[in-house]
Amino acid sequence: MREVAFIKQNKEKWLEFEQGFSNKEKKSPDDIANLHIKIMNDLVYAQTYYPKSKVTQYLNKLAKSSFDKVYHSKRRNQNVLLYFFFDKVPLLAYQYRKYIYLSFIVFFACFFIGLLSTLNDTSFARQILGNNYIDQTLENIESGDAMAIYKGGSNWGTFIGIYDNNQRVGLNMFLSGLFIGIGTGFYVVYNAIMVAVFQAFFYQNNSLFDSLKGIWIHGTYEIFSMIIEAAAGYIIGASILFPGAYKRFESFKRGMKAGFYIFISTIPFTLVAAFLEGYITRYSNIMPTILCFAIIGFSLVSISYYYLILPFKVANKHQLR
Repeated sequence: MREVAFIKQNKEKWLEFEQGFSNKEKKSPDDIANLHIKIMNDLVYAQTYYPKSKVTQYLNKLAKSSFDKVYHSKRRNQNVLLYFFFDKVPLLAYQYRKYIYLSFIVFFACFFIGLLSTLNDTSFARQILGNNYIDQTLENIESGDAMAIYKGGSNWGTFIGIYDNNQRVGLNMFLSGLFIGIGTGFYVVYNAIMVAVFQAFFYQNNSLFDSLKGIWIHGTYEIFSMIIEAAAGYIIGASILFPGAYKRFESFKRGMKAGFYIFISTIPFTLVAAFLEGYITRYSNIMPTILCFAIIGFSLVSISYYYLILPFKVANKHQLR
């Protein structure tokens, strides 16, 4: 579309939006928010096809001046935490969904590499997991309790220790995005291969079912959260490498802010994962199998819904699709 036709087609909408702030007949926050979304869509289009044009500068200025007013007015009408977790984060997850998909692709590609490496090299598991862990787990398998390693220490101590470790890993994945995403990729490769080796090792020792039943009670939230934290790191890296129409520092600030919000959203899931590992996983061998898989199923459905389905629903509500 030619620029002149683009302006002619949309100028009434832009004027309507400007008047939405000055008109005595004030529009509702939802109406203004919907107009704001349309302006953002026009801005993206203009940045793509008319990056040096004055209309792009105009739309950019219009979008920036309206953002705080639109979203502050919406926040005043609802609980701040509810707004953050059920509106802001899903919208960010929708906007940056390609980085979430990329994170899943990288993780599972490395997972299958680790799986094949372990199944084709009996010494690979010891290289990744260490001799002490392998020897202790083999003893546990022989004694009939493959998950005995999760029973050491107190419930509370395990919960705190595991949460601290997992949160630090997640923070490293996120902040490593500062190294143009390469650092994040390193953490993803290492953790994906380690998870694969873990599962392949139990398969080789005829304890796969016990490991699935026990490990994924807490591992579902734990691993899924790590993948999302890695996506937050990729967002930072991409904001540095591909600034688009923004100045590089401005792009970095936007990417850092979006990535940080997405990282923060994983904290409740990481916390619950640590609680499950400290208080529930240790009893997986005596729990009914159906209860174990019910916990795993609920965890998988809930976190998948939050990061993969809810973003589309919220985007649809805001007329982004």
